[in-house]
Amino acid sequence: MRVKALVLFVVALAFAASAWAAATETVIYNFNNYSGDGYYPMSSLVADKAGNLYGTTYQGGGNGLGSVFELKLSGGVWTETLLYSFAGGTTDGEYPVYSPLVFDAKGNLYGTTQYGGSSCNCGTVFKLTKSGTTWKETVLHAFLGYTQKDGYFPQAGLSLDTAGNLYGTTEYGGVSNQGSVFQLQPSGTTWKYKTIHSFSSTNGGAYYPVGGITPGANGYFYGTTYYGGFAYNAGTIYRLFQARNTWVGQNVFYFLEGGDGIYPDSSLTMDAKGNMYGTTYYGGAGEACSGGCGTVYKMTAGANNSYTQSVIYSFQAGDKDGQNPYYGAGVTLDATGNLYGTTYIGGKGTQNAGTAYKLIPSGSGYKENLLWSFDTVSGDGYYPRAGVIVVKGNIFGTTYVGGSHGAGTAFEIKP
Repeated sequence: MRVKALVLFVVALAFAASAWAAATETVIYNFNNYSGDGYYPMSSLVADKAGNLYGTTYQGGGNGLGSVFELKLSGGVWTETLLYSFAGGTTDGEYPVYSPLVFDAKGNLYGTTQYGGSSCNCGTVFKLTKSGTTWKETVLHAFLGYTQKDGYFPQAGLSLDTAGNLYGTTEYGGVSNQGSVFQLQPSGTTWKYKTIHSFSSTNGGAYYPVGGITPGANGYFYGTTYYGGFAYNAGTIYRLFQARNTWVGQNVFYFLEGGDGIYPDSSLTMDAKGNMYGTTYYGGAGEACSGGCGTVYKMTAGANNSYTQSVIYSFQAGDKDGQNPYYGAGVTLDATGNLYGTTYIGGKGTQNAGTAYKLIPSGSGYKENLLWSFDTVSGDGYYPRAGVIVVKGNIFGTTYVGGSHGAGTAFEIKP
């Protein structure tokens, strides 16, 4: 385990009055690809009860195959601790992608890696358990791939239900090699793995999930697929539930071309009323992009487990707004119903390096405040591929590249 002191690098910008929100951004950590540190973070952060932040890097660490890290604030300075370096091969995972970590009630951490773990190099589900000042990693499942009717290449994060079961998706594999949903049930000191759903494009079906699973009320679980649907193959929202000990899949919504948004690429965020929110990579009313610049949409819960979809924001790109929320970015809700997220590119000015935004309920719709436009020249991070979290009213996230070493950053935005 290695602890590194952080040298704070502050970037501040006061936007002009009008629609732009005044905000300050601080790079709280610069990842370093020359020091054995992790680098290229692609997943969202998660916070513990004390406000410490945890995340993964796609590459780097002691073996160059990705890492798990902690960021802790003390005396106004953030320090990083490298908790685990993935070893790869047939016994460990490698290269965690868009998978944010998740805590259980005991403080254990869970996540996925896209590769490693078996002879087919198909990815893993892992657990990190703290013992004293160190963390021990356990591979809960190594994916076996399509030839074994298992999933492979998990990209999204995991979710926990109230019984402590883990759920997740793989982009490929399953019976039709078009993706799967899996469950891991704790059983004593071991975990029981089961593929509970295989996606298929047959008859307009859903396929290739890049987002994860969101537990809802009454035993329903919801997710998105990047492709699928009868009319335009523009993606779907699906749900799973158990009936007579069998998992049943249903398509809740088919995305259409144009204004609906196309290619949903994030997990869904659910509010207290059962409404769901997510992002699409393309589509919407933004005219600056061929095929649309991406959207934030809402699924409004109705009677008999029905949902109505509406686009609550279309990104405009150009030099005034973000564009293309990346795989897994999604949105985060605060206690008053505001939504927060990132776009991979776009932003005010000419840098086209991505944004952080806030959507505020306003009347029957939402108003966007562009909180931050990242840039490539000031030492700021840029190209955020992950979403953000809200801790004590401030926004925290990561950028894939940029910062003082070009290897990515963790940042804080104070609205």
